[in-house]
Amino acid sequence: MFDFARDVLASLPEARARVARVARVWLASSLPAASRRSFERRQRGREQVAMLRRADAAVVSYGKAGRTWLRVMLSGYYQRLCGLPERSLIGFANYHRRDARVPRIFFTHDNYIVDFTGHRGTKRDFYGTKVVLLVRSPQDTAVSQYFQWKHRMRRAKRELNDYPTDDATSMFDFVMSPGCGLPKIVDFMNLWAAEHARVARFLAVRYEDMRRDPEAELLRVVGFLDGSADVGCVAHAVAFASVDNMRAMEERKGFWLAGRRMRPGDRANPDSYKVRRAKVGGYRDQFDAEQIARIDELVSAKLSPLYGYGAGGVTGPATGFERRTP
Repeated sequence: MFDFARDVLASLPEARARVARVARVWLASSLPAASRRSFERRQRGREQVAMLRRADAAVVSYGKAGRTWLRVMLSGYYQRLCGLPERSLIGFANYHRRDARVPRIFFTHDNYIVDFTGHRGTKRDFYGTKVVLLVRSPQDTAVSQYFQWKHRMRRAKRELNDYPTDDATSMFDFVMSPGCGLPKIVDFMNLWAAEHARVARFLAVRYEDMRRDPEAELLRVVGFLDGSADVGCVAHAVAFASVDNMRAMEERKGFWLAGRRMRPGDRANPDSYKVRRAKVGGYRDQFDAEQIARIDELVSAKLSPLYGYGAGGVTGPATGFERRTP
């Protein structure tokens, strides 16, 4: 109970900012739908810019690219390194307030900041920030996004992010949709590929590489974040963030103050869990041969080659980012 109280206190500044943002959005509830949506996106962007400017580093990823797994691994690492409670999930500065060795990490899907700053078509908001860009093959990301939308996303969030509100949308139509599927994911990744060289300190991490060798990739990440390299803490963190353990923690609501982030939408439906399959190339299990060919063709034709992705997912190393790897 003492640890829980300390974690509540460590999370209060960000909680107050969220409450203030929710209050402002509520006061604007009488606006027309389009104006209300635009207002809420700006308010979310305003809140996120404030955190970005105070952060020691940012972890940027498209939704469903493996951020929760990396976040749990980082939680396990700093828990062991700094003697922090295991039931506390790392947030923006809650760990930092408990132990200054932990950097303030801004976790973002980078989808509201431009609504506040207006810096579209560029990543200038991140130029002066230490950035970890976490990516996953667009094919798997799009399918995982579909399950997030279908089983976990509330109607208000669908409307805010301009996702389909009709549950009858098929998986293939969702994945191929410019508004929520592969084209949007590819555009996100291509802009970061074009802009990454302007970021002061930048590290690209692929989900597939984390699956292949999680210890090595986590060592890269923590070394980049704070210069540490505790192999024992890394081994603990990888075991702590195993698929089975994360699923068990989600089932029993194992993290304090994590809200809906680490809870299943429906305990009886395995597709509603935040931790679902964690399978590389799993998108192929969802479509017929013709659909897979169309999906792969889109990625091969449109995605920047820097990432090493193409038809079928990973086709080689992310060599285009090697010169930026510390």
